Amino acid sequence: MDDRTLEALGLAEAPREHPLSYPGNWPTESGLLHRGRLLRLRAVPHRRLAKWMVEQPPGGFLAGTTSHSPVPLNYALMSANQTLIGGRYPVVSVGSNACPAQLLHKMEGLGVSSTIPMVKAHVSGIGIGVSAYVSTLGYVSSSPFHTPGQGRDLFITWLDAAQLEIVDASEGISDRDGEYDRVLIPGADFPMELDSGELLGGAYLYVHRYGVIQDGSGAPRPHPGERQLLTDLLSESRQLREWFGGTPEEFSSRARGNEQLCEKGTRLFADEGRVTDSGLRHYVTAEPARTVYDDLHPLNSLPPGSFHTGRTPDSFDQRGAGVVR
Repeated sequence: MDDRTLEALGLAEAPREHPLSYPGNWPTESGLLHRGRLLRLRAVPHRRLAKWMVEQPPGGFLAGTTSHSPVPLNYALMSANQTLIGGRYPVVSVGSNACPAQLLHKMEGLGVSSTIPMVKAHVSGIGIGVSAYVSTLGYVSSSPFHTPGQGRDLFITWLDAAQLEIVDASEGISDRDGEYDRVLIPGADFPMELDSGELLGGAYLYVHRYGVIQDGSGAPRPHPGERQLLTDLLSESRQLREWFGGTPEEFSSRARGNEQLCEKGTRLFADEGRVTDSGLRHYVTAEPARTVYDDLHPLNSLPPGSFHTGRTPDSFDQRGAGVVR
């Protein structure tokens, strides 16, 4: 039995197809999304991500593979003819981009590879709020806000250039009237620790242009899940109920594909004084940065200790990873 398919893991439902399931089901552990499976990805202490070990899919990553033991992540990516980890862009996810089915839907719908490392990390300074925006996909999405001194587990996806362009487009990065800006948050301001002990030098984050919805006291409101969120928002606004109906199902159905109505709902959030700043807008630059993982040097020294080096025999198999033996 193949127990690593998204169906077997309960991760197969995409919010783009089921809006009230937003933000979708997140994995419980790090993994490599590959051909409809989420393969286990295990940290190697004091080693960067290329050295982490990934379980192989049925049949292995290479045709004719006889051993199905775990292999280094870079070896897996190279064998699958995918961009190696050092040339990818780490992106912190606070919403549906941490849902494997949503990523699969975005990539395969445009004919792009959906092979993506998804790594759980402990991130400090980022909370999950509510975007002050009604999406034509039929939901009100999550959006990050600054929570100094507070940490939580989030997923970081490592995207190649083509995948990053697709996610950028889905967040409206190139659209003057789009929803989000992609910013590079420094690890010194937002500590991001992987299970290997590595402290990332930085990562990308999508920050909402319209701000986030506040909780009544002026502080950003946490996102409780779509059905509960819509229930609460509708109960608090008579005008919202008149336009979108009295239930989450009605809201989602009326909003889906109705650009004019969604624009009215977005303006209403501001008109009713529901919007506050995320505390992250000062990281926005004129042009989104494009710095790959290899150029985002970790904040701590990896690995610790010292090594003795000698000549490596020609017969030594590096298995796709840069090594010192």
